[in-house]
Amino acid sequence: MDEKIICRNIKKLRKQNHLTLEKLAALTGLTKGYLSKVERSQKAPPYSTLNRIAGAMGLEVTSIFEKNIEPLDDIRISVQKKNQGNIIKATSQLSGYDYEILGANKPGKNMEPFIIHAPWEITKMYSHEGEEFMYIMEGNIKFVYGDQKYNLEQGDNVYFDSCIPHSGKSLGDKKARLLVVIYFYKRNRQ
Repeated sequence: MDEKIICRNIKKLRKQNHLTLEKLAALTGLTKGYLSKVERSQKAPPYSTLNRIAGAMGLEVTSIFEKNIEPLDDIRISVQKKNQGNIIKATSQLSGYDYEILGANKPGKNMEPFIIHAPWEITKMYSHEGEEFMYIMEGNIKFVYGDQKYNLEQGDNVYFDSCIPHSGKSLGDKKARLLVVIYFYKRNRQ
């Protein structure tokens, strides 16, 4: 996914939701200046910040990755066939993780599912509001949660409060694939 498209989409979605930069700043806890730089930049912010911005607009973070943004319909089901999902390749902002977006077309989601291909090095710890679930589909990872470290193998899973800094890295010669589901507390849009 082109980071220019992500930045352009943030501005487009903000305007579609009739939000000023000031209002979006108040809803996200980010500064107006930072949000302005994000909208004008060619580099997208980290995934957790993108999720905070999307959540403040009452949207799923996957809507920011759409190539052609259309007004969201009120649909009750979203079916995604294999090979229809977007893969967001690792960038410096995503700290080496490749993301496969799941359930991208379902508006009003309370959770964000995706598949992660874990890097071999931990370059950044993440923390954000909500809860997170990870299931190890293939490979092995070292999962770091606060001061604790866990070696997780295929078939293992972990469910945790995501406000604690966390990250993981692949162990072995093949990148681990993880099914991840994040639940972000919805912010009240007033």
